[in-house]
Amino acid sequence: MTARNEAQPRTPGAGATLAGRTILMSGGSRGIGLAIALRAARDGANVALMAKTGEPHPKLEGTVHTAAEQIEAAGGRALPIVGDVRNDDDVRAAVDATVGTFGGIDIVVNNASAIDLSKTPDVDMKRYDLMADINVRGTFMLSKFALDALKGSANPHILTLSPPLNLAPRWAGMHLAYTMAKYGMSLTTLGLAEELKDDGVAVNSLWPATLIDTAAIRNMPGGSRMVRAARSPEIVADAAHAVLVRPARSCTGNFYTDEQVLREEGVTDLTGYSLGAPEDQLVPDIFL
Repeated sequence: MTARNEAQPRTPGAGATLAGRTILMSGGSRGIGLAIALRAARDGANVALMAKTGEPHPKLEGTVHTAAEQIEAAGGRALPIVGDVRNDDDVRAAVDATVGTFGGIDIVVNNASAIDLSKTPDVDMKRYDLMADINVRGTFMLSKFALDALKGSANPHILTLSPPLNLAPRWAGMHLAYTMAKYGMSLTTLGLAEELKDDGVAVNSLWPATLIDTAAIRNMPGGSRMVRAARSPEIVADAAHAVLVRPARSCTGNFYTDEQVLREEGVTDLTGYSLGAPEDQLVPDIFL
């Protein structure tokens, strides 16, 4: 589902394509990651997915293998990789497998993330470690290990699903452990963009302006009610596509929202992404 402005019938990224380009993504078995992968696949991209879900999960729809099937059905080439972004050997093997299969890496998408919105007295330290390891260390490590391959690309991008670095105290006060983990991802964007600017590697973050219908939201208390005031993952996928086709040297160090990117692309009517609620009743995402 793609929103279009009737007065200006323009698809995000129109005229630019990811055909033949290779993406390595963490996660991606479902939700926003899968939507980004499928959008790229429709261009004819190669997509390597590294995710833990090799076998069906009782509470989560899809595996890395079913995602790969959908990618190929959409017109792309897929490489499903069962691995844990917390494990050094798994990440290095994923990079090597992607280069070995497709000849290089043009794009890294740091999509894997863990969430726990508990306040400090209630958060279990194992959950704290999980968020720190997946969100921060995993993002840093996948980006780091893919750098040599990215530098060989004509238009290299790293895109991380993380929020702007909004230091208003309310966000840390609401859920400190999760805020630190997500901001660690965003600090990786900030630092790598500066570190790699002379190498021509674009490093950006992307965050939804509203709630998105994902398994993480649906599994929260009251999740089925919350998603009625959310948008579909396709809005983030279309925004990601628009960023990833931009010239890397002139597009780096940004903390985009999906709405911002699509409006830059000339898409002003976003109602097609809504799941039923009027635009003025959509729930804003956190950190904005």
